Amino acid sequence: MSRNPAENQLNIYKDNLKEKSVATTGNGAALGTKTATQTAGERGPIVLQDVHFLDELSHFDRERIPERVVHAKGAGAFGHFEVTHDITKYCAAKMFEKVGKKTPMAIRFSTVGGESGSADTARDPRGFAVKFYTDDGVWDLVGNNTPIFFIRDPILFPSFIHTQKRNPTTHLKDPDMFWDFISLRPETTHQVMFLFADRGIPDGYRFMNGYGSHTFKLINADGKPVYCKFHMKSNQGIKNLDVDRANELAGSDPDYSIRDLYNAIAKKDYPSWSMKIQVMTFEEAEKVSFNPFDVTKVWPQGDFPLIPVGRLVLDRNPSNYFAEIEQIAFAPSHLVPGIQASPDKMLQGRLFSYADTHRHRLGANYLQLPVNCPYRVAVKNYQRDGPMNSTDNQGGAPNYYPNSFGGPEPCEFARKLQNSKFHVDGDVNRFETGDEDNFTQPAIFYRRILDEPARQRMISNIANHLSNASQFIQERTVKNFAQVDVDFGRQLSEGLKLRRSANL
Repeated sequence: MSRNPAENQLNIYKDNLKEKSVATTGNGAALGTKTATQTAGERGPIVLQDVHFLDELSHFDRERIPERVVHAKGAGAFGHFEVTHDITKYCAAKMFEKVGKKTPMAIRFSTVGGESGSADTARDPRGFAVKFYTDDGVWDLVGNNTPIFFIRDPILFPSFIHTQKRNPTTHLKDPDMFWDFISLRPETTHQVMFLFADRGIPDGYRFMNGYGSHTFKLINADGKPVYCKFHMKSNQGIKNLDVDRANELAGSDPDYSIRDLYNAIAKKDYPSWSMKIQVMTFEEAEKVSFNPFDVTKVWPQGDFPLIPVGRLVLDRNPSNYFAEIEQIAFAPSHLVPGIQASPDKMLQGRLFSYADTHRHRLGANYLQLPVNCPYRVAVKNYQRDGPMNSTDNQGGAPNYYPNSFGGPEPCEFARKLQNSKFHVDGDVNRFETGDEDNFTQPAIFYRRILDEPARQRMISNIANHLSNASQFIQERTVKNFAQVDVDFGRQLSEGLKLRRSANL
């Protein structure tokens, strides 16, 4: 019987062995016995000097690192990015310096709200995080499979994620928690419609787009900046799962998406995505009718067309999942000269949060792990020591700046690209953003992007999920969706009434 590469992995490993391997302890000493502890007599207690047994158990007790708070379940692979179009007039980052240039990269795909053991086919946004190992260090483009997000102010992020997780009393997913937050923060409307439309359940990771989602800033060699959004368009096309098929796979193959990606690459059916950008000048940002730094909104492509940049190709599976995928750490703060952050509030919050959680999960020196290190450049900074430091600790170089002893100096090229000035003016305050036009773009999505069958499927999906929430929350949610389109609210209300009647 033929077996796919994932099923046959151990046989492939055995067939590739060139010589018999010898079991050792963690310090490399050969082991003579692997199946028995040292005891005082055949039936006596285990002795303390059985250091091999103690080593086995103490390592086993510690072999799990903390699970990611979000994006816990995922898959990943490695490959390259190749420049296909010249964008040097916008960006001086070295990875874009000439057509044909290739840069090694890794991508991790994930679900967002579920735990590590959850089903791949849940209705959930999908993470789409890309790590580029560039000549100027690591650049992480950390996004999703949607061009927008639920909220626009990062102070709400912990509460929002709590509503996607488990009720702390019942330890169950709670529709009241989910829809209560959604209906109280109508800025979520746009992303919720994406979530409950067809693309809310992609058919694996190969058949979905990726987006940087946030607004970024590109700087060219003259130091001139523009604002930018990144898009990764699937060259496999878009495929989604219908609700019944997704539910079936959740029971029969909860690792469906991980398996699909691994087997495709193992069979040399290498998935690829086309990178494109949208560009907005600072002058256009001042005049545009919406907040260009609001991650709940898209930039209309009619006004800001997609510009082709390059191609991302995945052609290598991880050699070990834990080492290369579980320990891979993406952070929006990992930027390179020529690419900078914008005033996008959610991005500003993520600049701190991601690196902070990696230091908790993996340790202060997580960037020294092979999958995370910027191996194409030598790291020379004034940081030293810390647990699990696996380098020469930068040898005898001074650990303070300024100094008179040849310590690393700032780079003029980087200074020009990292310090493009922009004007900021205003009072320091806490500015509420809950009412910043929450329905214009969702209305365009409903009326122009979705056809009638797609609208009906989205309404049915929302009604099925929302029907489990308290009735007052249902009513408030319907009112929000009615502000997108009156008929949308009416049909949703009727669908909820039908479901309530069926449960009487």
